[in-house]
Amino acid sequence: MKKILFTGGGSAGHVVPNIALIEEILSSGKADVCYIGTNGIEKRIVSEWKLPYFEIECPKLIRGGGFAGLKRNLKIPAAFFRAVKQAKKGLQTFKPDVVFSKGGFVALPVVIAAKKLKIPCYAHESDFSIGLANKISSRFCKRVFTSFPETAKKLKRGAHSGAPIKRSVLSATRAEARRKFGLNFNETVVLVFGGGSGSETINRAVRKHLKTLTEKYTLLHVCGKGNVVESNVKNYRQFEFVTDMGGAYAAADLVVSRAGAGTVFEILALKKRAILIPLEGQTRGDQAENAAYFARQGLCKVLRQSELDQLPSVIENALKDEPFKERVLSSSLKSGNAVILRELFAELSK
Repeated sequence: MKKILFTGGGSAGHVVPNIALIEEILSSGKADVCYIGTNGIEKRIVSEWKLPYFEIECPKLIRGGGFAGLKRNLKIPAAFFRAVKQAKKGLQTFKPDVVFSKGGFVALPVVIAAKKLKIPCYAHESDFSIGLANKISSRFCKRVFTSFPETAKKLKRGAHSGAPIKRSVLSATRAEARRKFGLNFNETVVLVFGGGSGSETINRAVRKHLKTLTEKYTLLHVCGKGNVVESNVKNYRQFEFVTDMGGAYAAADLVVSRAGAGTVFEILALKKRAILIPLEGQTRGDQAENAAYFARQGLCKVLRQSELDQLPSVIENALKDEPFKERVLSSSLKSGNAVILRELFAELSK
């Protein structure tokens, strides 16, 4: 059986799209799958699939952080070359026929090691702007797939595919999801979440305006591990995390979330209205770019962190905006799984 090795990590956004492809590959029976990553979020997520896993240590570039951040960054070259050696050992252990990288700091040493071993590599860039790891990886990859068509044009071997999306996300139905969450069919449901580990900023804003919001809507609030608080507020449901995000999306009339590309493409593929709150601070600004791209098309509303006091009015206006609803319903965003898998399977058949 041919074998595909996946890599990518550091955040859920670099892992969940890999899982979307992995579940398709395993169900097809066309290849075996293995993974190289750090002892981070990717290891926890991949462990649920009981895949062969090789762990490496990999340095991460610190954005900002003053002198302390600079001091840590100066140690990166030596640590990076150690990571390449570790990745090479993992590749020699698994002997994959092809490597697929989802980016993030863990992926780069794996791609470089694969190139040294003459293993063909493919990658995917989710965001509108190209991440540092994928910028460098693209030199060693046969193809870099992209979620945004404009992004592919910036890469020598770029190809627009769309975003990988889990089958379970796309298959949930509104009626089934509302039964699962114990919701009435006619109540207005707002789903709020802040990414894989939650968002203190979004959690605080929701709870500040909880009384106002729950007088009109039922809130499904995915607040992150350890962030559930004691509450007896009617129409307020808290969860540390939700394993069935497809069901959570399907149950909702409106989604309030960060603007990671994977999340945005899931929301729009399901034709859900969304208010996006891009992450600010120690970031290259990718979430702001993702949100702005879709806002220009009228497919989302954008709310800055500094404007979170306006959350109740922005939610109300978004739900009343019928042209907004129609634009979202008529959008044509689809999963990129088929395009990516077609080329990976073609590589395996060579």
